[in-house]
Amino acid sequence: MAAGGAALWRRLSAWLPPAWLPRGRLGLAALLGRLSDRLSRGRDRRARRSSWLLLAPLLTPPVPVITAPPCSLCPEGAHRFQWIGNLVPEFGISSSHVKVLSSPAEFYELLKVQIKAAKQRVVMASLYLGTGLLEQELVDCLEETLEKSLQAKGSPDLRVSILLDYTRGSRGRKNSRTMLIPLLQRFPEKVRVSLFHTPNLRGLLRLLIPERFNETIGLQHIKVYLFDDNVILSGANLSDLYFTNRQDRYVLLQDSPEIADFFTELVDAIGDVSLQLQRDDTVQMMEGMVHPYQGDKVAYCEIANRRVMEVINSARTRQELLHAKTFHSSHPGSSLLSQQGSQASGGLKPEPDTWIYPLIQMKPFGIQIDEMVTETLLTEAERDARIYLTTGYFNLTQAYMDLILGTRAEYRILLASPEVNGFFGAKGVAGAIPAAYVYIEHQFYSEVCYLQQQERVQLQEYSRAGWTFHAKGLWLYLAGSDLPCLTLIGSPNFGYRSVHRDLEAQVAIVTENKALQQQLHQEQEQLYLCSGVVSTSTFEQPNRYVKLWVKLVTPLIKNFF
Repeated sequence: MAAGGAALWRRLSAWLPPAWLPRGRLGLAALLGRLSDRLSRGRDRRARRSSWLLLAPLLTPPVPVITAPPCSLCPEGAHRFQWIGNLVPEFGISSSHVKVLSSPAEFYELLKVQIKAAKQRVVMASLYLGTGLLEQELVDCLEETLEKSLQAKGSPDLRVSILLDYTRGSRGRKNSRTMLIPLLQRFPEKVRVSLFHTPNLRGLLRLLIPERFNETIGLQHIKVYLFDDNVILSGANLSDLYFTNRQDRYVLLQDSPEIADFFTELVDAIGDVSLQLQRDDTVQMMEGMVHPYQGDKVAYCEIANRRVMEVINSARTRQELLHAKTFHSSHPGSSLLSQQGSQASGGLKPEPDTWIYPLIQMKPFGIQIDEMVTETLLTEAERDARIYLTTGYFNLTQAYMDLILGTRAEYRILLASPEVNGFFGAKGVAGAIPAAYVYIEHQFYSEVCYLQQQERVQLQEYSRAGWTFHAKGLWLYLAGSDLPCLTLIGSPNFGYRSVHRDLEAQVAIVTENKALQQQLHQEQEQLYLCSGVVSTSTFEQPNRYVKLWVKLVTPLIKNFF
């Protein structure tokens, strides 16, 4: 029993934030008592039941138990979110290297500028690449940059790596594959195109489910675009809608080599377990690699888990060593970061005031770091703290809903009105998806009203003529603060698909810098200004009528969209 208790204590202390851990020698008994106290605070049976969900990640840990203490960049840089560094690498940067973008056009122009300026690497991970004129212009930019690299003497060898989803990227006769094959044919040694195929789509299921519907089983959903040492994190795909009138979020991390290295290695790891596009439009696996849908599923998932976790753990180890060398040097004030910056630019590199934590979610591979961190953030949000949460597809997991309804912070949840839903006006069954989201939204709002939480939990609908809405993420405002100190930005939608089916990645950005906090605040305000507050009358409008068959089918299919 003593050994078992010690093991559980190590697991709990590694996963939970420091605020949960008792001081002194009370140990496991005190912590379990604290958890027990939390379980008794619910307002009703639902709230009490939801609290038990907090223990679920501890009972079946998806990632190796990490017992090292949180990595602190420097004593004065300590912050309350350092516990995230127990799970993933912690990258300290200057806030001057972070730029928040606001529009699809700005995002598109930045992509082109960065492609043209790249000298060493272009790495792009997306659900798919569209087939229109704007997407062709991106491909042309890649071709020009590769040609320039070939002609330049003595310059670094440019490499291009593109990761897309197999099912989405293969849809139709003209698709992502046909757009990229000319690059493969002209630059076979410099271009790699990887197409991820979920291991859950196999056998009879793969044969029977038609195109488009097969995408519901699982996707490569990560959106990361990096060029040399500059990284763009977003929820936007490489398609003309996302370059013109589909609202999303975008953050540029400039001159951040360690972060760029991490995401390069992550995309490489997923690429290694993906199908490789060939010049004749066929695909094949790397030699010696288990096939995702023809090979043994368990073996494939184990290999994928190992490859991704190696990237996470090795980067985490590198960052800890870098921080140790930097802030425990025998020469105070002459940190390794400062020395490196001095050598590169002739001046001192600014001390970090902003921390980047990459959060990975790949449930098919048994990796659920993003889920664990998000649940903990929702759990630990204090009274009078404000959380702004936005998603283009409002279909929260039961755990997230229970935490929102059962904790103390104020929530402002932004979602798409039916007219700006990406499926609005679609043909066939897909055209009923906006109505299904209305039904899910109405059910959640009814629960909020039943618990009399309307003041604390508020829903708002994004509405903008001629636009669709795809923004997702979270901003956390601590009690008494008018500016956010943390944001989540990336590909997850906080729904069942994001948690259980797809490959997802986002970053937690924690900053102490007021100017960057103001940027994030303005980003949030700009999105929420295009919204109206949801009330009972919202669902009485004619365009909110949901047909009976949609109500009956939605509970059966909600985990697939």
